[in-house]
Amino acid sequence: MEPETLGAVLKVVAAVVIGVPLLAFLLQERLIFMPQPLSEAALADIRLRFPKGQNVFAQAADGTRIHAWHLPGPPDAPLVLYFGGNAEDVSWMLGEADAAPTVGWLLVDYRGYGASEGSPSEAALVADALFWFDKFSPQSKKIYVLGRSLGSGVAVRLAAERRVDAVMLVTPFDSMVEVGKRHYPFLPVSLLLKHRFDSVSLAPKITTPLLCLVATRDSIIPPDHAKRLYDAWAGPKRWVALEEAGHNTVDAHPNYWRSINAFLNERSQ
Repeated sequence: MEPETLGAVLKVVAAVVIGVPLLAFLLQERLIFMPQPLSEAALADIRLRFPKGQNVFAQAADGTRIHAWHLPGPPDAPLVLYFGGNAEDVSWMLGEADAAPTVGWLLVDYRGYGASEGSPSEAALVADALFWFDKFSPQSKKIYVLGRSLGSGVAVRLAAERRVDAVMLVTPFDSMVEVGKRHYPFLPVSLLLKHRFDSVSLAPKITTPLLCLVATRDSIIPPDHAKRLYDAWAGPKRWVALEEAGHNTVDAHPNYWRSINAFLNERSQ
């Protein structure tokens, strides 16, 4: 190979080796977070369709205006804080909450999602989760957390930093680094990733009861990621495999709400 040709090839190789990881680093927020903002018209429509859902706006510590939907439960009922997936508008849960009528619900809009302002990040999502817990814990005898997919990382972090009474995780993962390595084996994920959501390192310190719901056909977060988190969990735990369910179809499985309701009913006894 001629020196000039070799030099050109090396330049292309260098551009790929440096450029691809750099691009992944710069675009990682777009890969992890997919905000679903709602317009004022959409919010008004949701309020009309679900009149029991109360809009709760608050100002976070850094001044960002954040939002959650509150569905009060029966008197003295536990409150479930719900943290959704990375591309989820949690208002859909207003119609599903009737499946668990013995509890109240707080459906949290991440920053940039729903009616919350700002931009999402691991630090912001965790800070807001702690904020909502601290805001509602004085008026709630018990607080449970339910985290789905990305929200499992938020829920685990909250359970590690506050005393919650039960944790429910749907299609959870051990850490974002390990999930990233699975999907991008050609990238140095552990060096590039800023939003690590390292749940598996926190699990051995958490003694709260756990319900873990896993989709057996999950190609986004395969069950072995959930199993590593489950095995590391220090408290009493229950594994429910939703046979033939995929990552985005778990809530349609007949054992989804059945398992959640059974777990909630046990906690109230």
